[in-house]
Amino acid sequence: MNYEIYYIPANFTDAGRLFGIFEIRNAIEAVILGVPTLFLCAYFLPFTLTAKIIVTLVVFVPVAGFALIGISDDSLSRYVKAWWVWRKQKRILTYRGEVDYRGFERAYFRWKRQRAG
Repeated sequence: MNYEIYYIPANFTDAGRLFGIFEIRNAIEAVILGVPTLFLCAYFLPFTLTAKIIVTLVVFVPVAGFALIGISDDSLSRYVKAWWVWRKQKRILTYRGEVDYRGFERAYFRWKRQRAG
């Protein structure tokens, strides 16, 4: 039997990514979060120019970097949406002891007869 060997290039999965690393959605979210942060820091900080640049970079780099990386291979907006849905739909399970199924069945069938009759 003749087998053909195909070599998969290292950049095979780079489609839809920026610089082959960051997803485009994450880059857009980084811009959306980073640009207002830049302007707010640059405009409202009462320091000299050098101090403004340092403080702005200390705030901007983590915000934009966190948005570029995302959480658990998701963008921040996807993660926040999933968290919000989970938060709204979560239920609390409690243990209330053993259940007497026979009593439950009798009550259920009694209830069903009353509804039907």
